[in-house]
Amino acid sequence: MNKNDLTNQIDQVINAKRVYRDAATDFVITNPETFSFLLELVFENQDRTAIKSTWVLELVCQKNILLIINHLDFFINNINTITDESALRPISKICLYIVKAVRKNDLKLTKNQKEKIIESNFDWIISNHKVATQAFAMDTLYLLGLEYKWVLQELKLILEKNTNSGSAGYQSRAKKILRLLAFK
Repeated sequence: MNKNDLTNQIDQVINAKRVYRDAATDFVITNPETFSFLLELVFENQDRTAIKSTWVLELVCQKNILLIINHLDFFINNINTITDESALRPISKICLYIVKAVRKNDLKLTKNQKEKIIESNFDWIISNHKVATQAFAMDTLYLLGLEYKWVLQELKLILEKNTNSGSAGYQSRAKKILRLLAFK
């Protein structure tokens, strides 16, 4: 399988409905050699193919996070290049999958990789992004904060400052994280 085969699968993703994403996801899971091509499509540019590729990448990582293991540097070094909100939400969720896999000892991250994830996720919380991106970022930062206490302190300050002015979804997730932080 090659990049053109994968691109043809991605082109069949008409919209974000799960049925369309599942077919392309199953294609990548069945043909893991296409995973690197999928990452290339995600970060090549900000066109519709890149956005649809992030939707597929999210599901691939949900089903098998270990496929990203040889591509962690590439993924982490490029997450801050994503600007489209439709692509940013799945990217933030993949960061959460990665951190959860690290906590379960399924993946290993270097200190530098963790710092880049922390930086990007803090940027997503303090910038004007959709609530889903921010909610995944809060969860990611909370988990990384269990290792880096300063992250929990910064996260708490930001959430306390922004909770009342955030949307209902932002407030809900922020209050949940703040409750967890009360015990740390």
